[in-house]
Amino acid sequence: MLCGGVSAVRPATDETQQIVQEVKSQLEEKEGKTFDVFTAVEFKTQMVAGTNYFIKVHVGNDEFMHLRVFKSLPQENKPLSLHSYQGSKTKHDELAYF
Repeated sequence: MLCGGVSAVRPATDETQQIVQEVKSQLEEKEGKTFDVFTAVEFKTQMVAGTNYFIKVHVGNDEFMHLRVFKSLPQENKPLSLHSYQGSKTKHDELAYF
């Protein structure tokens, strides 16, 4: 994959689920609510000066959200950051760059 290019969509892994769990509180604060269901479904990555993760997350019923999470380079030792997100998504909405 080229630096700056976005990978193909892949099924969520244990690592992806761990990432969404780490930023869940950031999203709950921004949305002003808690999520009982918060399950990573699929993801794409983009290599930059670190890694952007674009992750489709099931948040209950037929609702999904798309999260953009930034993971800094290991030597920077910074926490994961919820860069942006999109709500009102469905299971079939394409996970695209945003």
